[in-house]
Amino acid sequence: MESAATSLTRKERGAFFTPAAIAEFLATWAIKDKRDARVLDPTCGEAVFLLSAAEHLRSLGARGDLASQLFGVDLHQESLDTAASLLAKEHRTAATLLETDFSLLETSAQLDPRLPLMDAVIGNPPFVRYQEHRGEARKRSAAAALAQGVRLSGLASSWAALLVHSSAFLKEDGRLAMVLPAELLTVHYAEPVRRWLRRRFAAVRLVFFERLQFADAEEQVVLLAAEGSGGCKSFTLVQVDAADDLKKLHVLDPLGAEPSDEGKWTDLLLPLAQRQTFQRAAADKFTRLDLYGAPELGTVTGANGFFSMNEATRREYGLPETSLMAISPPGTKHLTRPTFTKGQWEELRCSGERVWLLNPREAAEKDLSPGIKRYLRMGKRLKIHEGYKCQARTHWWRPPAVDPPDLFFTYMSHRFPRLISNSARVGFLNSMHGIRLREEVDPVAAEALPFLCLNSLTLLGAEIYGRAYGGGVLKMEPREAASLPVPREEHLIEVWKTLSSRRTSFDRAIGRGDWRSVVEAVDAELLEGLIGLSSEEVTGLREAGDGLRRRRTRESS
Repeated sequence: MESAATSLTRKERGAFFTPAAIAEFLATWAIKDKRDARVLDPTCGEAVFLLSAAEHLRSLGARGDLASQLFGVDLHQESLDTAASLLAKEHRTAATLLETDFSLLETSAQLDPRLPLMDAVIGNPPFVRYQEHRGEARKRSAAAALAQGVRLSGLASSWAALLVHSSAFLKEDGRLAMVLPAELLTVHYAEPVRRWLRRRFAAVRLVFFERLQFADAEEQVVLLAAEGSGGCKSFTLVQVDAADDLKKLHVLDPLGAEPSDEGKWTDLLLPLAQRQTFQRAAADKFTRLDLYGAPELGTVTGANGFFSMNEATRREYGLPETSLMAISPPGTKHLTRPTFTKGQWEELRCSGERVWLLNPREAAEKDLSPGIKRYLRMGKRLKIHEGYKCQARTHWWRPPAVDPPDLFFTYMSHRFPRLISNSARVGFLNSMHGIRLREEVDPVAAEALPFLCLNSLTLLGAEIYGRAYGGGVLKMEPREAASLPVPREEHLIEVWKTLSSRRTSFDRAIGRGDWRSVVEAVDAELLEGLIGLSSEEVTGLREAGDGLRRRRTRESS
C-alpha cells in the first residue's frame, strides 16, 4: 500500500498511475507490428507503459534483452529503480533508463543526443497546473516547446510542453500515444498545441471517456494517438464509456476526414473508402442540381385548406376556371412516378383531390365574379383574411401563384427525394419545390434526369446534404437541394440512349415501389459503364446510402 506521504508527493508532481488497460491499448497501437520498434516513455515512473510495450514486443517475437528498444526518463531515481525491477521480473529484460528532466534531453537536431530517434513515444505526462509549474522548470519546458515552434503562454500546465518536446524524438513515420487532460480540447492556453498537432502529424485521433479513469484524480482525460508527419486537416473524435471498451470497439481504426467549411458533417459517418469514393466521383464526374435550374419554393398561400380546393367546391360556388390555377394537390403522396401527366391530374380531379388554386385576375375585389365573392365571404367568416400571410398581401384573396415548373422536387420524404417531370404543366404549393430548367438544357437530358437521378451516388448525396427530422423524414431546403450531386448533361444523354427503351418498365417499377431495381440498372450503365467506378465502389455507395437511411428511419434493414 502506498503511504499517505508518498501519495501526496506524487500528486504534487502531477504523477498518477495509469490503468493497465489504457497503457496496454496505447502501447499496442503505437508499436503496431514492428518487432524491432524503439519505444520511449518520457516520464516513465514505475514503467506501466514500458511493461506494456515489452509485453507487446514479446508477442511480436522479440527475443533477448530489450534494453536497446525500451527507453525511459524520469526525475526520480526511486521510480526508475522500481521500473528496472519490474521489467526484469516480468519480462526478463532491462531498459535504458535516464534520471533527468526530460526537457533537458537533447533532440536529434542537437549535438550529442543521448537518445536515438523512436518509432513510438508513449506515456502519461505529469499534470501540474501553472500555479505550481513555475521557476526554472517552467523556463526549461517552455524553451523545449519553443524549439519545436510552439510558443506557450504563462498559463500552460506542464503536460503541454512535454507533449510538444516528445515529438522531437520521433521518426517521421513514428507514432505518439499519450494520456492527456481533456482540457487539451477546451482551454485557451492549449490553442498553440492544437494548431501544432494539425501541423505536425498526418493523422490525429482522440478518445474521450464517459467515466473518470483515474481513481485518485478528478481530471477528465483524453487519449491522444497521432502518427506520421506533414500535417492533417482534422481530428478523429471517439467517445467510450471506460477503458475496458477500448479493445473491443477498435476506436483507433478510423482515419480523420476534412469537414466541409460549412454545412453538415453527415459524410463523416461513412467509412473512409465510401466517403472518398463519394467525394471523388461527386466532384469529378457529377454536377450540382442547380446547374440545370435552381430549386424554388412553391406558392405560399397562408391557408392551403381555403385557397386550394377540389372540383366539388369549385362547382358548389360556381367558380370559373379562369379564376383558378390548376395545381398538383398539396402534399406529394400522389407523385408516385417520375412523370406527372395531365391524365394523372384528371384522375385526381375526379377523385376529389384539391387540384385548383384560387387565382383571380381582377385588380379589385368589386370586380370579382359573384361566385368568387361568395367564396370570399365564407373565408372571412372563417377569418382567413386575418392570417399573417394574408394580411401581408395587397389583396388577401390573391396568393402569389408561382408559374408551373418543369420539374417537381419532393423535398420532404421518408425514403429519398425525387424529381418528377411536370408534363401536366400545373402549378404547385409549398409542399414541394419546383425547378425551372435553363433554356440551354438539352430536351433529352431533361427527359432523362428524373430517371437517372435514381443512382446510388445521388441518393447518398441526399442523405449527406439533407436534414433528418422526427419520424425519419428527410428534408432538403432549396439551398441543400441545389447542391445535390446529379449526373452531368452529356452523361444523361449518353446513358439515355441505352436506357430510354426501358422508360415504361422503369415508370411501372417506381409506381409499385420497386425503386431498387431501377437504381441497380442505372448504376450499371451510369456509375460502372460510363463513369468507370468498380462494382465494389458502387456497392459501397449503395450500402452507405442504405446505412444512413436506416440510421435516419431507425429501420433494422
